[in-house]
Amino acid sequence: MSVEVASEIWGELKRYINVVDRPEVAENVVSILVDNDYDIEEIKDAFKSDSDIKKALTAYLDNDRDYAEEDEEEDSDDEDNYNQEDDY
Repeated sequence: MSVEVASEIWGELKRYINVVDRPEVAENVVSILVDNDYDIEEIKDAFKSDSDIKKALTAYLDNDRDYAEEDEEEDSDDEDNYNQEDDY
């Protein structure tokens, strides 16, 4: 299935989803697309007129960035601990 078809399906189905539930469902749609190896830019282009998916994509990217920063901090802490052990 192409990302364009996913966009059309989302457009048809979202009117049946309660407005308060749409952000969570949109986040799930973004996760499914990313998990199935769709490119972020491709998702942006296909859903360019949908604010719910745009917000979900922004949240996904921010969350992904936060995880990357946490990993970098953990790696730095591990290196510091390793270097401290060498001082003994």
